[in-house]
Amino acid sequence: MKALSRIGVALALVLGLVAVSTVSAAEATFKGTMSCAKCTLKKADKCQDVLTVTDDKGAATEYWIVKNEAAEKAGHQCKLTAPATVTGEVSEKDGKMWIAASKIEKG
Repeated sequence: MKALSRIGVALALVLGLVAVSTVSAAEATFKGTMSCAKCTLKKADKCQDVLTVTDDKGAATEYWIVKNEAAEKAGHQCKLTAPATVTGEVSEKDGKMWIAASKIEKG
């Protein structure tokens, strides 16, 4: 019985450490140009906001904006481009960089 309780305690500690290590990434802020992946960039079959950020060396990185409450509040950028600042958590999926925005400021 003691061995079983020790195993249970050890398992609880391991699961606790795994939970701590899966904390989400910190938010980052990017300034760039927001446009539509379908209408402007011609890279998608349906409308999707994309923030294109150019670094000091001229290399461009596209951050596809996850459709969430912040994106809905900012409104879709269709057919025209606009300067924008986006704050959120960045991830990579299907070879694309995605940003789950917590804040989007256009202008």
